[in-house]
Amino acid sequence: MHKDEVKGAAKQARGHIKDAIGKATGDSRLRTDGALDKAEGHVQQEVGKAKEKVRDVLKH
Repeated sequence: MHKDEVKGAAKQARGHIKDAIGKATGDSRLRTDGALDKAEGHVQQEVGKAKEKVRDVLKH
């Protein structure tokens, strides 16, 4: 597992928490921040997966 996968998953989790707090408090800005964190986290996680695949291909 590449470090970007872990960081991406953590960022997604932070985004889910921000979104949930934003929903509970009616804070649309916090919900937007949460959605952005989730999207960034997803992209970072996918980049990590791609890096790991490239690393595996280069090893063989």
